[in-house]
Amino acid sequence: MWESETESVRGREYGNGVLSSNKHGVKTDGFELRGQSWYVATDIPSDLLVQVGDVNFHLHKYPMLSRSGKVNRLIYESNNHPDLNKIALEDLPGGPEAFELAAKFCYGIAVDLTAGNISGLRCAAEYLEMTEDLDEGNLIFKTEAFLSYVVLSSWRDSILVLKSCEKLSPWAENLQIVRRCSESIAWKACANPKGIKWAYTGKPSKVSSPKWNDLKDSSPSRSQPVPPDWWFEDVSILRTDHFVRVITAIKVKGMRFELIGASIMHYAAKWLPGLIKDGQGQGPADDMSISTNSNSSGGTGSTSWKGGLHMIVAGTKDDTPSIQAKDQRMIIESLISIIPPQKDSVSCSFLLRLLRMANMLKVAPALVTELEKRVGMQFEQATLADLLIPSYNKSETMYDVDLVQRLLEHFLVQEQTESSSPSRPPFSDKHMYEGTQRSNNPNAKMRVARLVDSYLTEVSRDRNLSLTKFQVLAEALPESARTCDDGLYRAIDSYLKAHPTLSEHERKRLCRVMDCQKLSIDACMHAAQNERLPLRIVVQVLFSEQVKISNALANSTLKDPAETQYQPLIPNHKTLLEATPLSFQEGWAAAKKDINTLKFELESVKAKYLELQNDMENLQRQFEKMSKQKQTSAWTSGWKKLSKLTKMTAVENHDIVPQISTAAEQTRKTPRRWRNSIS
Repeated sequence: MWESETESVRGREYGNGVLSSNKHGVKTDGFELRGQSWYVATDIPSDLLVQVGDVNFHLHKYPMLSRSGKVNRLIYESNNHPDLNKIALEDLPGGPEAFELAAKFCYGIAVDLTAGNISGLRCAAEYLEMTEDLDEGNLIFKTEAFLSYVVLSSWRDSILVLKSCEKLSPWAENLQIVRRCSESIAWKACANPKGIKWAYTGKPSKVSSPKWNDLKDSSPSRSQPVPPDWWFEDVSILRTDHFVRVITAIKVKGMRFELIGASIMHYAAKWLPGLIKDGQGQGPADDMSISTNSNSSGGTGSTSWKGGLHMIVAGTKDDTPSIQAKDQRMIIESLISIIPPQKDSVSCSFLLRLLRMANMLKVAPALVTELEKRVGMQFEQATLADLLIPSYNKSETMYDVDLVQRLLEHFLVQEQTESSSPSRPPFSDKHMYEGTQRSNNPNAKMRVARLVDSYLTEVSRDRNLSLTKFQVLAEALPESARTCDDGLYRAIDSYLKAHPTLSEHERKRLCRVMDCQKLSIDACMHAAQNERLPLRIVVQVLFSEQVKISNALANSTLKDPAETQYQPLIPNHKTLLEATPLSFQEGWAAAKKDINTLKFELESVKAKYLELQNDMENLQRQFEKMSKQKQTSAWTSGWKKLSKLTKMTAVENHDIVPQISTAAEQTRKTPRRWRNSIS
């Protein structure tokens, strides 16, 4: 708490918080309580009955009429009982307790003013119209002076008065008590607490708190350092709307956004314990087992507030939301509206858990969208456990995959905006820019890619997850975000296991999201033996595996001549072993075994590859033959027949010519014989 040295002086000026009025017409020793009625201890009979709630006050007209304009007007207007006037004050702020103090003040009885009753008494004085026009130094003047000079100068009293204003709406708002207390708390939270008496209001009395009692003797160097979060516990006891007023005032004062975000997280942890305790790593069924505490967020006027709000989840989705659930929704909406706009003002895990509860409690869609954008600003800081948000709508999937898709889109938009933004921001955006650029690095997309792959592996076990949703989420990131597709291959294999009825076309479509050239050697070896993958993908994996193994062997055997040129020559093998550390020797022996294993595997892969290549060539030949037969037409076949006939006639002509020549020779020779025979 903050208590300056002048507080005690100001307290003495106002009688240490004791109000008294010397001007009273009825001498009395005090008030007496008999059952539910108060009586004035005097011999004069009562001529005025005031009813406040269930409590009756048997009073006298003159003391009340001389200081209360409200009572004066009501008695003047009442003509029902000429002997005993009765008035009812049902809507009196502060209730019977505040009216009792106001009545004692009218009779001149000393009244002790404290931080617990000053706000109710101030509102009651305003309601009763106890102004300076009726009597100098009336109750409004004195309570206002106590508020201004005593309460607002004390940290503890400002907190307690603001807490007591919870049951005084709208009077406390109209009289500016809430605003003045909020600004007082904000000023003290932002100011340097050096040289001020200090203690924690919200901590138990058994815990020792740092105090500075000897202000003049203590030096700043020897004083105990003040933790930056000293005011979190005190502010967290306030009702949500008053907490929002305090945080808004603190923002105006210029406090660092990290501290404001930390105070909001502390407040949420106290009022919504399920957000921290039960929110991590929960499944959909776990949300139904969160218990409820009896305290509600409406709060009470008591200053010893120790309760908090707990997670409230209805048994079924169609149940009417309880009062506690409505209060929780109001708390979440209020917290979303006051989170600082700077990046890293609150953790991404806190934002995701808040988003989880917002979807569960049906928070306003505009605030949910704003919260999703905030998560997208620092999506690279998320964890898999926080992303596994159950689907609270009527979706068939177990987890809300559409929500993660939107978060990823917000992240990509934010990354594109930051990359295209100018290097020098305007001066007004300096603090926001510093908070944004501090955690921005080029590896953000890679971390998000690993996170998305892990998320896909987890949700792929859901048989209701459609292939389109899986493919859209896997292809949302650019290709440069993944340097290795092992995580994506693991997710694809898990999806194929959970969906064995996929057709060949659907399996090919699923495997298109993966780049076989980005798989590691271990992943390639696993994929080569995976019967769930299509044959075409297996061939691509084998080819990429062969290329990687050959590159690995080439890199292990080849040496850079520039590196070996300046290395000193080692005379023998023994000296080489002595000069090499033992760990390197063991590593080299293991490397040799790995190289031999890789060589053997390379040979087997080559044999498989040759077999597949031969099969592919045979299939290609058969395909070409079939395609040629289909492409031939009747016209071309007719020309082929004509060409064959032409060739046959040419061959026959070639055979007939020598026969004709021989026959001519024989005819020429035959007449000779004939002539010879004749002769």
